Amino acid sequence: MLLNTANKEQPFSRLDLAFSHFLAQRTSLGTKQKVAVELLLANLSYQQSQGHSCIMLDEAEEQLILDSGLISTEQIAPLKLEHNRLYLHRYWFYENRLAEQIKVFLLYSSPESGPENALLLDRYFIELIDETDWQREAAKKVMSQSFSIITGGPGTGKTTTVVKILALLQELAAIEQHSLHIALAAPTGKAAMRLQESIGFSKNALPCSEHIKQRIPETVTTLHRLLGARPPSPYFKHNSTQPLVYDLVVVDEASMVDLALMSKLVDALKPGSRLILLGDKDQLASVESGAVLADLTAALPMNTVELKKSHRFQGEIKDLAIAVNSQLFEEAWDILNKPSEQVALLSDELIGYIAMSYASYLEKINLGAEFVEVFAEFGRFQVLCSNRHGGHGVIDINQKVEEKLQQQNKIHIAGQWYVGRPVMVTQNNASMQLYNGDIGLCLYDKEAEKLAVYFLCSDGSVKKVLPSRVPEHETVFAMTIHKSQGSEFEECLCVLPDTINPVLTKELIYTAITRAKNKLKISGSYAVFSQAIQRRVVRTGGLHEKLLMDNR
Repeated sequence: MLLNTANKEQPFSRLDLAFSHFLAQRTSLGTKQKVAVELLLANLSYQQSQGHSCIMLDEAEEQLILDSGLISTEQIAPLKLEHNRLYLHRYWFYENRLAEQIKVFLLYSSPESGPENALLLDRYFIELIDETDWQREAAKKVMSQSFSIITGGPGTGKTTTVVKILALLQELAAIEQHSLHIALAAPTGKAAMRLQESIGFSKNALPCSEHIKQRIPETVTTLHRLLGARPPSPYFKHNSTQPLVYDLVVVDEASMVDLALMSKLVDALKPGSRLILLGDKDQLASVESGAVLADLTAALPMNTVELKKSHRFQGEIKDLAIAVNSQLFEEAWDILNKPSEQVALLSDELIGYIAMSYASYLEKINLGAEFVEVFAEFGRFQVLCSNRHGGHGVIDINQKVEEKLQQQNKIHIAGQWYVGRPVMVTQNNASMQLYNGDIGLCLYDKEAEKLAVYFLCSDGSVKKVLPSRVPEHETVFAMTIHKSQGSEFEECLCVLPDTINPVLTKELIYTAITRAKNKLKISGSYAVFSQAIQRRVVRTGGLHEKLLMDNR
């Protein structure tokens, strides 16, 4: 291999190196140029794994890639060079296709006007005199557009707003003597469950007839299930040739949706349908490539409404979130150091505090409580880590918490599986209807007289699975902040590492803070906390520019 795999300063994985070597060897360049091409391609592969859609090249690098023969304008080639951006062809296709499809949405938006609109808006949204009702503004946009984004922080009423909008749109459809076929979706099972609970609660307060309420679905599915996943392939049942049947699709937690999945979703919408995206643009971008929601909101302000008034999220947690999001690290640190029941730095010993916090969950199991009650108690508290590996990472903390609970005789580990073991699925398994991010609890099945892993499904049902049949998974007394997106807990403990690393950004800290409903503790030093807040997620890609050009 041309590149030095022993060089520890290189961040490249074996896959990055194998990929770059494979392509570089298929060029007719000289040895020195092959080394340069291999380095560029290894960097492209690595940056794509870090969430970037492409890398930027200088003039010399552009010429080198053009000379390599790995780019062709005549046929599909492994690479795509667009201006000074170098892509893997697949990600260029996703980005370009998504921009094209969004452009179609913008062209075919047909404003609906009439006295019915004003009357319905007044019924669902009381017009404020001294301030802007952003929820009403969101409804007005959705009524006149095929593509809309409703963004806002925790407690700003995104779900409440969209439920009113769905009722409003169904009333308009009823006037025309038809009904909208609506789908509700989210990226993960956890996010789907949260949206489903909120929809069910919000429907009861709607100022409309029962007939209209019944036309608003309460079942929320994952995006993979909606599109019809076909594992192990990356393809779905529904696409441009076999579109979804829905007139309107609503996607919650849209910040978690990566470039590839968003492109496939938009591709699968039937002509003339509507799409509403809900999410917090200030949260972390997706784990995979792209920062789609951030790009869409920045490039399409006419299709975006930000809800600015929080109706639930108050007190020191809100103050801390605002300070972190504004990168005011001194103000944020002061909030953490003030006496408060809501927000504080952790002063207790880390592993001991975590073990104590899970005691009530394990006690529920010992008392023989029903699974739904046990699951709710487990979800009351969660440890959130910035990293998977290293000291104070997910793997390290999960292992130490298990050891501590074993020492305290609160769990009894005799093998991989034990009563009380919480697990998170890490790989989609469509055949079992278990998806990445789903949480299950290992309990004793009295009927079968053996261990079973129980999952609470998005429709409220309980799925029981033999431990040997659980898809790829990991113990989840602690999870990464990335994995916590779409979830909400009564109390969170955010654990930061001892030293700064590339993962730590203000978006990561903001996301951790906004997972906590009532109580938040942070374990970390001033140096790491302040440095993290001063750093922002910046992803390289061309979607924003393409959308901006399309929207001029």
